[in-house]
This record gives sequence, structure tokens and C-alpha cells, in this order.
Amino acid sequence: MISANDLRKGVTFVYDNDVYQVVDFQHVKPGKGAAFVRAKIRSVMNGGAKDVTFNPNEKFENAVISTKEMQYLYNDGQLYYFMDPESFEQIGIEEDNVKDAIIYVRENDTVLIKFYQGKPFSIDPQNFVELQVVKTEPGVKGDTATNVTKPATVETGAVINVPIFVNEGDVIKIDTRSGEYLSRV
Repeated sequence: MISANDLRKGVTFVYDNDVYQVVDFQHVKPGKGAAFVRAKIRSVMNGGAKDVTFNPNEKFENAVISTKEMQYLYNDGQLYYFMDPESFEQIGIEEDNVKDAIIYVRENDTVLIKFYQGKPFSIDPQNFVELQVVKTEPGVKGDTATNVTKPATVETGAVINVPIFVNEGDVIKIDTRSGEYLSRV
């Protein structure tokens, strides 16, 4: 059992006869009244999302999730295809289930796929990836203010805020959990 107070981003639990994954959460302790947990949750089975409020003492059944490392192959416009490197079995996953993470994944990269009762519902890319910058504006000479950033598009299509000294063609290291620039490689 898991209590509403233990809800964190990525946690899966059974609620209203469905399995949900926490997309975002907030513990709220107002000046008057009892504390509560506000969460945005997404159904693992049908992808629908909703905002809910829980009493921190509410308890839920923990959902058993299995994971498997697989290789990203290609996108056919509707599904993203992944291959098991041991059995060479391929599976297709809908865009809604991968759209937040696929922006950090190149073809042939490995990802961790989460399954509930044999059905894939989400992917996790490597925590840190190195991607090449394909488009960014040149830095302005003499702009030396601290923490100046500019948007840069990397080879997978993700747009990352980078320091002004990063140029097109540079390879940068990105933290996929937060989407932040870490360093030049």
C-alpha cells in the first residue's frame, strides 16, 4: 500500500479500478485547514489525464510494473517501434505514451520500457545523453552577463536552453530528467 503523502512523479498506483502514473504533484499545507495532495495523474491503460486532490492519509494499492531495456528503431508516423535485443521481438508504442521522452532518443539508442500486465505504457531514456546541436543563433560578442542562455535545437528535435558560447555542430550533454544542459563534450 502507498499513501497519498508518498506520491512522487513517476509513481504508479491503483485508483478507481484503473492504474495511474503520477505526472506532477504538489503537497499543499494551507494556513488554515488540513494539508492535502494535489496531483496530475495519467491512466496507464488509456492515456487519459486528470487532476485530483487527495487527503494525505488516503491509501492506494501499489501497481506492479515490469521494465525491459529495448532499442529504439523508428517511427512510422503513428507508432514508435522498439526491439528486444535478445529475442529481436518488436513492439509499437503510441506517441502519447512516449512524447515526453522520445525527444532525447536517437535511432538505435536503448531505452527502458515500462509494462503493466504486458502492455507498454512509457519509456525512460538514459539519464544523460550526448546530442549534437543542429540549429542555434550565434552568441553576441561582448554579451558577458552571467547565466545568459539561448535556445538550441539538437539532432532529435528537442529545444534546450544553452549558454551563449555553444555553437551549431557542438555536442552537448543533457540531463533527460530535467531537460537541462550540463556541458559541452
